[in-house]
Amino acid sequence: MKKILLLMILAVVFILGACKGGGHNTLDEKEEAVPTSSKSPINIPLINRKGEKTGEAELVETDKGVAIRVMAQGLEPGKKAIHIHETGKCVPPDFKSAGAHFNPFNKEHGFHNPKGYHAGDLVNIEVPVNGKVDVVLKSADVTLKTGQPNSILDGDGSALVIHEKADDYKTDPAGNAGNRIICGEIVREGN
Repeated sequence: MKKILLLMILAVVFILGACKGGGHNTLDEKEEAVPTSSKSPINIPLINRKGEKTGEAELVETDKGVAIRVMAQGLEPGKKAIHIHETGKCVPPDFKSAGAHFNPFNKEHGFHNPKGYHAGDLVNIEVPVNGKVDVVLKSADVTLKTGQPNSILDGDGSALVIHEKADDYKTDPAGNAGNRIICGEIVREGN
């Protein structure tokens, strides 16, 4: 009887676990942990507008694109836009050195834009009242493999940028997301 009860409990735990995982990111969901991969992750420091380190991001190539874990603190609570920008250069205080959104296929901005979206567009993140964020985002539209047109590790790299407001997912060129407040350089070693 104990064996049957134990098997039933294990079956329920397995079914619940299977229902919880899988799939790819939509506008409403984020992963809780970086998917496993045989590739080494790329770790990048994140800096604020004063040039101070405020966190880090970890990027890893998976079989479904790039998983990006963002860990930062000292942010104002609320929804924030986060995008991959075209140049791996983060010069405070405005981070305009990162250029426009990463857009190798010349689309317009926004998941709800019929002419969009940029390969660098990502879903908004929610910053809780404590100002700390630890989230994983996935993008099937970019790669860390060099030599590909959608590689964010091209000659001048790319940048991960958090904005002061949420992305409205439709307004070109940047979703009315406001100023750039956090930036991290995504570059190949040796650049």
